[in-house]
Amino acid sequence: MKKFLVFGIWLFTITSCAQLSSEYKRTKQENDSLKLHILKSESEMNELLSMLNAVEDDIQSIQLTEDFLLIQKDSELSDTRREKLKKNINLINETLKKNKQKLAELQEKLNESGFNFAALQKSINRLSKEMNEKSELIVALQNELNKKEVHIEELSLKIEELHSDVKELEEINQTQAGRINEQEQELNLVYYCFGTKKELKEQNILTGGGVFSKSKTMQGDFNHDYFLTADKRQLLSIPLYSSKATIKTNHPAGSYQILKDSDGNLTLEILNTNSFWSRSNYLVVEVR
Repeated sequence: MKKFLVFGIWLFTITSCAQLSSEYKRTKQENDSLKLHILKSESEMNELLSMLNAVEDDIQSIQLTEDFLLIQKDSELSDTRREKLKKNINLINETLKKNKQKLAELQEKLNESGFNFAALQKSINRLSKEMNEKSELIVALQNELNKKEVHIEELSLKIEELHSDVKELEEINQTQAGRINEQEQELNLVYYCFGTKKELKEQNILTGGGVFSKSKTMQGDFNHDYFLTADKRQLLSIPLYSSKATIKTNHPAGSYQILKDSDGNLTLEILNTNSFWSRSNYLVVEVR
């Protein structure tokens, strides 16, 4: 009986130890699994927070107010400033697009993780709202810039039209100036010739001149090509290459003089241009 009791105690002890050992292993496995789950959760949370911080840093780096006020304030923008604003707008649009994708990915990861993290969700909502506000501001900024460009294009067209008008006026002025110059040249064009009586008669510039009559000047059909032409404003002196000369056309006394040089050759000096040519645009000098 005593042996049977001892054997029973021993069997109970062995059974109890076996049960304790099995329970310990199961508990240890559960504990290890919980630790892994906690580590995984911490890793996922750190990843979510890292993504959230990155998005927030990008959004905070976007400064729109200064550019927006600049565009509204300045009626005219330089080409350099306008191009810089365009680049900034494009860069901001790319940044917003990238971070919208990041926030969508962050929201998806948060949903998949099973976390009920109200603070994190609140941050995501806040950043989404900020990005929407900045997107609206970017649209307004782009519209303002487009208005400026349209205004600049309109001004450029007006300037081109003005340049065209100015050019047209310049051409008209040049044409009128040319006509005036031609008219002035015609008005101031004079004809002169000198030659012996025989030469002048051969050209029908002098006619008649018998014993009892005076010769006549430029009567009938005379040779116009024999005359030299000049601008009376510039014709002040005419060398006659002769020692004797007689003016055959009618010119006021005192408007000219005839001088003789050291070689005895005569030169006609016009003293008063307007007076000299007031009666005729032709000058005929007979030399001997």
